[in-house]
Amino acid sequence: MTVYLPIAELSVNILIILGMGAAVGFLSGMFGVGGGFLITPLLIFYNIPPVVAVATGANQVVASSISGAITHFRRGTIDVKLGTVLLCGGLVGASVGVWLFSILRRMGQLDLVISLLYVVLLGSVGGLMLWESIGAMRKAAKNQPTPLRRPGQHIWIHGLPLKMRFKKSKIYLSVIPVATLGFCIGILTSVMGVGGGFIMVPAMIYLLRIPTSVVVGTSLFQIVFVSAYTVIVQASTNYTVDIVLAFVLMIAGVIGAQYGVRVGQRLRGEQLRALLALLVLAVGIRLAIELVIPPKDIYSVVSTGLAF
Repeated sequence: MTVYLPIAELSVNILIILGMGAAVGFLSGMFGVGGGFLITPLLIFYNIPPVVAVATGANQVVASSISGAITHFRRGTIDVKLGTVLLCGGLVGASVGVWLFSILRRMGQLDLVISLLYVVLLGSVGGLMLWESIGAMRKAAKNQPTPLRRPGQHIWIHGLPLKMRFKKSKIYLSVIPVATLGFCIGILTSVMGVGGGFIMVPAMIYLLRIPTSVVVGTSLFQIVFVSAYTVIVQASTNYTVDIVLAFVLMIAGVIGAQYGVRVGQRLRGEQLRALLALLVLAVGIRLAIELVIPPKDIYSVVSTGLAF
């Protein structure tokens, strides 16, 4: 069963697209990530043009994140105040990211930059998370106490000015690192089509020392609004959002996210981090291989619109 994608200008098997959306939605709910780091490479592997994959992938991130965020909101595991600060930085970063996206597209270097960014970010973040989670599981197996990262433990970030008290997270922290984190995630959302959860979740846990119980829901809260804003701006500025592809991915993503949340609650924190790390590394390695192996067709023809 095939369906034609008007913006991507090709026909695809709708069952494969539904499977992609459901799988990414499941992972979104389980790990508290938007899933863009996975759906965008998957769409590229399926021969969707990278420009369309990035912009449309952000749309699927919105659907999966909304579904997961609603579940966390009902359970009271979202710090709305902290999420709002992240959101303010994220909206500014997303605006800058769309501007960079347009420049790279005009230069003809967008595809290469997207692949390189994925390889570097996924490889580094996945490697660090896997190293930490394996160490935590080894200590748990030997009944060794794992150092707790309690709210209020002080590192250099806690010495910055403009502090604000986040009661839900039980921390007293400067808004500077929080807004900066949101800004960086906003840029990645626009340029790479990711929700940024694979970076935001570890950063909130290890740098900002936010309790893990609040991190997942708050991450999804920020991802929802920043990704939605990115989709709107991409659609109005670069015209790269394929509504048919986005609609199919959204339906499957919402359903998958509900089941992902349930599975995620049955796993321990270090187990979740290890699984997420392996997934991140796998996608990064796959993209790295694509960059090294010579393509089957050395030359490709790309149609561009003409302005009259």
